[in-house]
Amino acid sequence: MKITLAPQEILQTLDMIRQENLDIRTITLGISLLDCRGDDIATVERKVYDKVTHKAANLVQTGERLAARYGIPIVNKRVSVTPVALIGSGFNRDGMVRLAKALDRAAAAVGVNFLGGFSALVQKGFSRGDEALIEAIPEALAETLYVCSSVNVGSTKAGINMDAVLKMGEAVLESARRTAAQDGLAAAKLVVFCNAPEDNPFMAGAFHGVGEPESVINVGVSGPGVVASVVKENPAADFGELASLIKRMAFKITRVGELIGRAASEELGAPFGIVDLSLAPTPSIGDSVAEILENMGLERCGAHGTTAALALLNDAVKKGGAMASSHVGGLSGAFIPVSEDAGMVKAVEAGALSLSKLEAMTCVCSVGLDMIAIPGDVTAETIAAIIADEAAIGMINKKTTAVRVIPAIGKQAGDRVEFGGLLGGAPVISVNPFAADRFIRRGGRIPAPITSLSN
Repeated sequence: MKITLAPQEILQTLDMIRQENLDIRTITLGISLLDCRGDDIATVERKVYDKVTHKAANLVQTGERLAARYGIPIVNKRVSVTPVALIGSGFNRDGMVRLAKALDRAAAAVGVNFLGGFSALVQKGFSRGDEALIEAIPEALAETLYVCSSVNVGSTKAGINMDAVLKMGEAVLESARRTAAQDGLAAAKLVVFCNAPEDNPFMAGAFHGVGEPESVINVGVSGPGVVASVVKENPAADFGELASLIKRMAFKITRVGELIGRAASEELGAPFGIVDLSLAPTPSIGDSVAEILENMGLERCGAHGTTAALALLNDAVKKGGAMASSHVGGLSGAFIPVSEDAGMVKAVEAGALSLSKLEAMTCVCSVGLDMIAIPGDVTAETIAAIIADEAAIGMINKKTTAVRVIPAIGKQAGDRVEFGGLLGGAPVISVNPFAADRFIRRGGRIPAPITSLSN
């Protein structure tokens, strides 16, 4: 299928790139490693390294050529792989760390920004490989540069694996401790999911699902600045008109994403998978989801009305994308990562945005509690309780939710962390001081809701 843009669309796209930070946030090449399984760790390491470096050999150069050809910035080139817990199912913790380092060497060799898939799917229980991978996460993330990790602890069909939730609370805290000198950077490469999608191109949660082909191109498009501008330019529009304006802009952004995705697919010889239309902000001024919400009429993101505004935005973005392409997938909607959004950071600093309000907002946005720095003296049980709450929202509402919190070791609420680059920096947000330890340590599985039995 060939995608072409009309001259008027091209001119509008150029304006969006020059003035409103429109970009292709990522071209992510998914690679199946199922044929790399084996009993000997050295052999599996070699197979994994060889396959990633072979399949992704031309990914970065292809992205650069396409950016030059179409004049559209392509910010990141990334790789996602089959959940490593499935590849190293016979290995112990040390073997899993070795696999993470092999993947890190492969990522460095091909020049990608990140590699996702140091992952496990444990919503109903653990295999030996799952347990070994989770135990390995802190060391693996602290001792690699490019590897990202995700673990799915719940789903609408399975319920929530609370034993896994506690293990992930411990893994998040230990990951932060191992990189305390970098403000807990390893924890910024770790996300805990409920209802994780198999075709997500965004890090840190990307992995190549077992239902995916041998390799596939998934594209993530981002345009908060574009949407913020159209909202700002129409201050008198009622909500129905505003939703229509956002849908039209999302349509145009999605068209650009599919154009790039299909071109990359053709050049790399991998099928085109999906375009993920997620309004993923950056620390750059004017590239903020919070700014969109404030342009709707809120004095500050986090004020009463924020959740309603975010619900309108998320729904309009999804509808616009669905009209533009039959291959919209991944997460698609609006992200609210605090440290990566200059407007969110200002809202926290102003006292308008709290952890509780962010949790309420996750009920209607694309993912969940994302890139939030919390005090370093928080317990693993408290982190687990935050994960459990977010997983419950996803399970009950049949949506993807996730938690990426970063304990700032040695810091308290009001202090600041700095990660650099697209990860940005943010104030540390306070958490509820009351303990949930006895609740979390009950263990077992929270049963799936009755809606899981719907056909």
